Amino acid sequence: MTPPAAEAVVRAAYRHCEQVTRTQARNFSYGIRLLPGGKRRALSAVYAFARRVDDIGDGSLPADQKLAALSDARSSVTALETGGVAAAAGDPVLVALADAARRYPIPLAAFGELIEGCEADVRGTSYATFADLEHYCRCVAGSIGRLSLGVFGSRDPDAAVPLADTLGIALQVTNILRDIREDLRSGRVYLPAEDLERFGAVLRPERADALAGEPGLEELMRFEARRAFGWYATGMRLLPLLDRRSAACTGAMAGIYLRLLEHIVADPAAALRQRQSLPGKAKAMVAVRALAGIAQPVPDPGGTGLAAPPAAAVAGKARAAGGQDGAAAGPAVAGAAAGPAVAGAAAGPAVAGAAAGSAVAGPAGGSAAGSRAEGPAVGGPAEGLAAGGHS
Repeated sequence: MTPPAAEAVVRAAYRHCEQVTRTQARNFSYGIRLLPGGKRRALSAVYAFARRVDDIGDGSLPADQKLAALSDARSSVTALETGGVAAAAGDPVLVALADAARRYPIPLAAFGELIEGCEADVRGTSYATFADLEHYCRCVAGSIGRLSLGVFGSRDPDAAVPLADTLGIALQVTNILRDIREDLRSGRVYLPAEDLERFGAVLRPERADALAGEPGLEELMRFEARRAFGWYATGMRLLPLLDRRSAACTGAMAGIYLRLLEHIVADPAAALRQRQSLPGKAKAMVAVRALAGIAQPVPDPGGTGLAAPPAAAVAGKARAAGGQDGAAAGPAVAGAAAGPAVAGAAAGPAVAGAAAGSAVAGPAGGSAAGSRAEGPAVGGPAEGLAAGGHS
């Protein structure tokens, strides 16, 4: 294949991955679209392959066929590590991912952890302790944090890697609390058995549609949410270690899930009756504020008797680095984990709008967040913040 023809194949592959991201990553797309073109395309390739793996795990195939398909996915991404684009065999997602890995230090081996987590889902693995669940969360979400960090880059990789992993755990615990009802219908229970016992809660598939009012369950959800707030508080210390646009992307993704978790805490019964999602306008506002350098404040998880996340010691190093370099990520970012008083001071919509450039409302209900400091709006009509539901 001639170089121009090869370049055309790669461009088409990236367009395919961006289409997958726009249509299926209804939360993450708000953050991804804040990245400059090269990083946006690379992260879309990462998402598209992760989506493929997730769809295998959640699909309708028999378990043995799912496990075989996951094994094939592992083999295909392993081949990219040595064979590059030549090993992609014309698969647009693999072509884009191979090119992205050539341009950025993406740790493709982390996809093996994602696949391990999906294999656990297929086998119906349950979790006795939170430590067991934490391992699962590191596989399916911490891995995505580390893959994303390969695209973002950072000022201090030794501090950034565990923080990206920690933030992934926070997002996954949010997913678990959001999807208790849907997962139970599929025979999956992620909440640790020790916590269910502690709160006297019982999850039975035949009662999946009658969970609201289940003794102890709502209080257990609040307990796990407070635990997640601790992981968010540590993980958000990643932001000052990233360049401005990567920090905005991460802040938007995490901020949307953090707002969702706050909604779940406010009314756990509603989350047990119906899958919760933020309105598109609320997601767009989180993204605009993230682009302005205003991080979503993390509620204080204090008073729960919970241990700090294991990455807390490393986060001290990240915090020190943030004091030196955090200005590039926006003045409010470094204080994001310090509580509402820090981040909330500059959180007014007028501030966010002014810093983010002319704001929202593009064609077809989309939103384009612009930045005067970075030139034109981040995305045009097809690339603006897509109004969407949930992922």
